[in-house]
Amino acid sequence: MSLIPAFEVGIWNAWILMIFLVLQTLAARLIAKDLYQKMDHPPDMTTNETDKKISTMATLLWFLATLYSVFLPLKLGTAWLYFGLAIFLPGLIVIVVASLNFAAAPLDKPVTQGIYRYSRHPMYLAIFLIYFSAGIASASWVFLLFSIAWLVLLPFAVVTEERYCLEKYGDAYRGYMNRTPRWVGVPR
Repeated sequence: MSLIPAFEVGIWNAWILMIFLVLQTLAARLIAKDLYQKMDHPPDMTTNETDKKISTMATLLWFLATLYSVFLPLKLGTAWLYFGLAIFLPGLIVIVVASLNFAAAPLDKPVTQGIYRYSRHPMYLAIFLIYFSAGIASASWVFLLFSIAWLVLLPFAVVTEERYCLEKYGDAYRGYMNRTPRWVGVPR
């Protein structure tokens, strides 16, 4: 890892890892509008100023990380790349499976099937793994800072989302919260 971050446009850059997050969002917006409405939290979810600031910071972080990934070369042929890919693959699998589970769930019920039986927030975990893997695969301390910033914002986003789900789904979501841990491997 170098102190000064690399900054060059190229085909073999970290955008290759980040593109899955962009494609997931675009697919939801273009292909399944009902699904996107379910994924995209309605304006009333962020009712207080703190929630709005956290949401804005998370969106800005996602945008900056995605933009920076276009200019961040992967460390091809090095242990950095292979270690990063080993972290990326589980993140990719989790986000694909979670997205499919989310798409298959009825709009009027919380998502509780598939990977959501093991974690209430598998997509957040997947996003962290993808950010972290991009930082490792490109040996970029700047991108690793993006993943740490994501971890710092995560508890605030999760509490806001769970509050919204409790309001929307009531006892069905409360029961789900009681039987399913927030994070895989972390007891309730």
